[in-house]
Amino acid sequence: MKTDLSKILSISGQRGLFLYLAQARNGAVVESLSDKKRMVADIRSRITTLEDISIYTSEGETKLREVFLKMKGVLGDAPAPTSKASSDELKSLFEKALPDYDGDRFYVSHMKKVVDWYNEIKEYASFDFVDPDEENQAETE
Repeated sequence: MKTDLSKILSISGQRGLFLYLAQARNGAVVESLSDKKRMVADIRSRITTLEDISIYTSEGETKLREVFLKMKGVLGDAPAPTSKASSDELKSLFEKALPDYDGDRFYVSHMKKVVDWYNEIKEYASFDFVDPDEENQAETE
């Protein structure tokens, strides 16, 4: 099954990733990817879809979907280092996967989030992503 990053959410103050299920009166009904528990994410929470996240590079920005695919190319079937890995280990991974990342704007704290998200997508979803351009084209036909 394809993973739709526009429905995978990061919610500030909450650990892990969530799948958007439905709109609620006071927020969104979401389900944790890891334990499948459902909850209502409050409308005041900072909710971000993974589709909307990009990493700064020297050439501009690279969408998170592309970063995940490049990481998979470097890591193969192995998991990414955990967020508890050393700064050097994380930087080494991103130097291989995204050699032109902007070190002045893409910090180790960001790298930790990305590797955690990568491992969660690897375990509970797939790297076969829904292409939003194909989806939009299908809707217009």
